[in-house]
Amino acid sequence: MNFVKLAARNVYRSRHRSLVTIAAMGFACAMMIVFSSLMEGVIAGSERNVVAMNTGDIQVHQQGYRDDPDIYKMITSSEALSELIRQAGFVASERVFAFGLMASDNSSSGVQLRGVDLRYESTVTEIHQHIMTGSWLGNDAPRGVVVGKKLARLLDVSVGDELIFVGQTADGYMANDRFHVQGTLKSIASDIDSSAVLMSNEMLRELISLPEQGAHQIVIMRTDRTQDLALATEEVKVLIEQDLEVMNWRQLMPVINRFLETAQVQTLIMLLFTYIAVASIVLNAMLMNVFERIHEFGIMKAIGVKPWQIVRLVYAETLIQAAVASVAGLLLGAGISWYFQYYGLDMSPLADGMSFAGVALDPIWYAVLSVNSLLTPVAFLFVMAAVAVIYPAAKVARLRPVEAIHHQ
Repeated sequence: MNFVKLAARNVYRSRHRSLVTIAAMGFACAMMIVFSSLMEGVIAGSERNVVAMNTGDIQVHQQGYRDDPDIYKMITSSEALSELIRQAGFVASERVFAFGLMASDNSSSGVQLRGVDLRYESTVTEIHQHIMTGSWLGNDAPRGVVVGKKLARLLDVSVGDELIFVGQTADGYMANDRFHVQGTLKSIASDIDSSAVLMSNEMLRELISLPEQGAHQIVIMRTDRTQDLALATEEVKVLIEQDLEVMNWRQLMPVINRFLETAQVQTLIMLLFTYIAVASIVLNAMLMNVFERIHEFGIMKAIGVKPWQIVRLVYAETLIQAAVASVAGLLLGAGISWYFQYYGLDMSPLADGMSFAGVALDPIWYAVLSVNSLLTPVAFLFVMAAVAVIYPAAKVARLRPVEAIHHQ
């Protein structure tokens, strides 16, 4: 018996019901492909905002600096360590920090001054590409600073406006100077958005009388993105050979790390609940199909067709419909996901300025079309269709030929 040919004929014979079933399965498959692609985009975007915009892969500090950011807790040999790390195949940049009060004509606010190495900062982060207005730091504007988005709004300043800083130098004297806003950042992270003022580390050293050598933080990025992050962290620890705190971004931001680890599980849960609804449609359609064909199944059993052969036939009909639905779902879902991958889904009215665990969420959500986002919904579709047809198939297998033949 050619089960595929017979099943295809039966599907076509009940084409109106089959079309409804296929449409429901195909639409659900397409929407789950889009959802999976968007979730992968959110995961990739969140990791990018954490790593490429601020934290880097690995950070080095003096012991206890993160708990108590004292300006005296510096890595005194930071320049030599950074060069050693670069020679080992990584990229590294030094940062220095200070705190104080920044004032404009209309307002004032406590700020975190971040001094960055203009030679190497662009190799460890992409923050220089995340300018909303104005331009990034440069040697051509020695008193220019870049401020966070929310801080600029709080101080009511824009590009070209003047800022006055008041704080304390490393040797206990008052530090004060004037700067002008060279640029403002897009949303990156809550602490940067609301309080960060970025400048060259030379300018910050001069402002608060820090030594010419030493840094509060060394930021490191892997040049080989396929290298295991934990192994890279251990390699840096071995390179440094000092009592310094070496932590990767997953250790520095455990909440974000946990979110990214469980995001795939969240996608699978969403797939499960969606396909349970689809399974109920398949179950209902196949039950109706079975009840309409009880007489036919009775005759098939009477002429010697085995129960397991009839079960195979019912399964073949279901899987043919699932196959057609999966092709339609792949075409529709991949098309929509491709569009969102290049143009994004604008969620600005809802997500602009939102953050999770201190990391800003990009209001434009981009999808990431991958093999996983395409095949996982299709695999779930076949599994749920196979599960949904168990009861109708079992009912057909238990039919008694004489009773089925005389069934009205």
